[in-house]
Amino acid sequence: MHIKRVSMPLRSLQALCLVNFFMADVRDGLGPFLGIYLTEHHWKADNIGWMMTAGGLAGLMATLPSGLVADATRHKRGLLVACGLLITAATLLLWAYPTFFVVGFSQLVTGIAAAFIAPLLMGITLGLTGPSGFNQQMGRNEAFNHGGNMSAAILAGILVWYFGTDAVFILMTGMAICATLAVFAVRNNDIDNRAARGLRHDDDPATAPRLLAIITHPALIATGVTLMLFHLANAALLPMLSMRVASAPGGEMSAGVYAAATVIISQLVMIPVALFAAARAGRYGYPLLITAALLVLPLRAALASLSAGPLFMIPVQILDGVGAGLLGVAVPGYIVKLLEGSGHTNAGQSFIMLLQGIGAAFSPAMAGTIAAKYSWSVAFAVLGAIALLALLTWWLRRFFSGDRQARQYD
Repeated sequence: MHIKRVSMPLRSLQALCLVNFFMADVRDGLGPFLGIYLTEHHWKADNIGWMMTAGGLAGLMATLPSGLVADATRHKRGLLVACGLLITAATLLLWAYPTFFVVGFSQLVTGIAAAFIAPLLMGITLGLTGPSGFNQQMGRNEAFNHGGNMSAAILAGILVWYFGTDAVFILMTGMAICATLAVFAVRNNDIDNRAARGLRHDDDPATAPRLLAIITHPALIATGVTLMLFHLANAALLPMLSMRVASAPGGEMSAGVYAAATVIISQLVMIPVALFAAARAGRYGYPLLITAALLVLPLRAALASLSAGPLFMIPVQILDGVGAGLLGVAVPGYIVKLLEGSGHTNAGQSFIMLLQGIGAAFSPAMAGTIAAKYSWSVAFAVLGAIALLALLTWWLRRFFSGDRQARQYD
């Protein structure tokens, strides 16, 4: 009987890895291909940027509720499937009717549904592993997530080369179907809903999340502001790189192939970096790993501003892989430690995601507007300056947060 109880969570954890693999392509919608697809339909850079921002703002409305729902619900798998199917349906609608109102509606639906995916996956992971196994499983989750993104980008590049940008929509639909099957392979009975919200075995499961305690937590505020600035600088970099190629006359390569190549390079780097972060988090500490990720972004923006040549894309995306691979493991682990025993871990994660989302939502519109009025190089230079501000904010957090628990994990 003991062996059976051990094997069941193991099978669910293996299925969870597959969920992260297939959901990677679904969660981000079209990603960098959205800008390319709309550019091919004669959209301007600033309008595309504002559409991306509209989706991000819609996601912000659902961010805090998504964390509260992930803490409260016992139907995490069903909600996860529903979100993936909503994103896919909205994207297919955009494909059929790339008009102003349809694109706007699609981005709104995608933004709201995508906001629920991360806290649901976080809750399922924590519910399957508990705090002791969370770090290692998050490393595997991130590795499979990046592997899924890379595989989808390779397939997208091949399909776009032969069939055009429209093939990306078919690929995303296939990934959504596979993600749905993988979600239902995770056994619902294996998910400890008490552990999933950060409660210990002797904590009262009826404890309601204290939202005021979350939004006034000094360490969470400092971390959230840092990541808000980081994503304000980071979110627009890859779409702007792809749009710069798409808008250039007589480019050296197809914009669709270029976008696929950028994703492949960064995701290939993220896989070993995520596994490294999970294995070394106990030794180096989460704050040091986050600092290393923040250092990478200014260098990436500086390289992007130097040249539009395809070869410059390689180091830019290698650095993207390093930064994202570190943050993907270090930030969730840091927040789980800070809020352990609180009963609202996922709500705390969602608060961080809200601040991240504010930065990410405005990033494309800001960069697109600067690029349209000035130049691509100026836009990348502004993004680099914001990245330096994020690094400074993180460095100063220990002086203004006044939080002993935050210093405990430094």
